[in-house]
Amino acid sequence: MAYADVSPETLAKRAKRKNLTIREWNTDAKAKTRWLDHITTYDSLGRKVEEIEYATYGQVQRITIEYDAEGFVSREVVYNGKDKPVRIRKYEYNDNGTKKKQYNYLPNGKLYSVKVFEYAFSDD
Repeated sequence: MAYADVSPETLAKRAKRKNLTIREWNTDAKAKTRWLDHITTYDSLGRKVEEIEYATYGQVQRITIEYDAEGFVSREVVYNGKDKPVRIRKYEYNDNGTKKKQYNYLPNGKLYSVKVFEYAFSDD
């Protein structure tokens, strides 16, 4: 599946997200205190390139996302609250574009674990 094989619906969604940054805020019901919960950033092609999660005390985690030439997520880097890399994820895809495997590496490059995706459709 090549990048050009993306559905028209997906392309339309991406067109609306070009260079978009979304900030999500939480508000405490009693004190009316407001704090930043998430920031999601999209690139000029409308693809998610960064997601940051916050708590009341600050950043919890940040994930940066990289894409290959065909438009598939090729690598994600997960950072902790101190913005230090804690996990690197690399992906392998099936011929139909679904995820096949996720390789999880430690920051030093050592393979930590492998997640295998299995797809089962029911007749319902």
